[in-house]
Amino acid sequence: MPPSAGAAIGDSAPADAAPLTGPHSFEIAAPEAGERVDRLIARRLPSLSRSRVKGLIEAGALSAAGATIDEPSTRVKAGQRYLLTVPEATAALPEAQARELAILYEDEALLVLDKPAGLVVHPAPGNPDQTLVNALLAHCGDSFAGIGGVRRPGIVHRLDKDTSGLMVVAKTDAAHRSLTVQFAERSIERRYRALVWGRLLPPAPATKAPAARGEARGEAWGEITGNIGRSPRNRKKMAVLQSGGKAAVTRYKLERLLMGGAVSMITCRLLTGRTHQIRVHLASRGHPLLGDPLYGRSKPAALAGLPGAARTKVEGFARQALHAERLGFDHPLDGRKLAFESPPPPDMAQLIESLDSL
Repeated sequence: MPPSAGAAIGDSAPADAAPLTGPHSFEIAAPEAGERVDRLIARRLPSLSRSRVKGLIEAGALSAAGATIDEPSTRVKAGQRYLLTVPEATAALPEAQARELAILYEDEALLVLDKPAGLVVHPAPGNPDQTLVNALLAHCGDSFAGIGGVRRPGIVHRLDKDTSGLMVVAKTDAAHRSLTVQFAERSIERRYRALVWGRLLPPAPATKAPAARGEARGEAWGEITGNIGRSPRNRKKMAVLQSGGKAAVTRYKLERLLMGGAVSMITCRLLTGRTHQIRVHLASRGHPLLGDPLYGRSKPAALAGLPGAARTKVEGFARQALHAERLGFDHPLDGRKLAFESPPPPDMAQLIESLDSL
């Protein structure tokens, strides 16, 4: 019987089940007596997150013997029969706005895309529309099963407006929950290509063990640590704080020196995901990203020694030189290990070529 027809739920439904809209009745078995009703329902219906179940109960969607149960902590009794009605996902508040997207992979649970520089991820004051979320709503339409009961994309991580590269987006509650756990457990591989001012060499001794999957053992990685929070001097910026903030860890590896050692091309790996983390950590070490308007130096001394054409290229690069080049994770439905790569976009590739020729 399809879920929308009022299926009686016994054993847990498969994690990749279709969206469970409609009524669902189930009877409490003796071993389940005394369990919280929200916990039991979340286990029985794994396509719904526990927070979603709690919200449904508090909204009056659960009943027993005709009486509404609106307390998620209610303890169940053996033999009781409950009825949970899951409404259709409501329309998302942001407007669907079509634009071309570079989709590398897509299925019923998620999609992976290559975000261009200049595209804001989520609507916010100052950027109310024409964002990635608006574009995803137009691209996916009704294929979004609903995140927390709202037909919208599940943004589990973000890239700054002017950072280009790979992102994964959940299309279902179950996929969103799985990816969120993977990010929290640091099992997702995120690798960035960056250009920074100065000769950035890993300190000795540098760590040789990879921080996560996807890297060969024996490579020398430097590590930057320091809590990140809102700057007390400039509320538009983040900063490394001596007290407060959230713990942050960035690892980096030198790929090669450019421009006679005035610029380092590095690979960065995130063990945490704080706002502006790579930009803040590298700037705190005196190696800001080329082109970074917020954390960089407007006129680095190294510019003075550049040939005219190269100097024009560097000064004309009007964004931080940061690109999310690799993303790896386990598929939420079947555990397949997926990995995607994206070369630097044309503007950054041309900048690298110009500096490499000096």
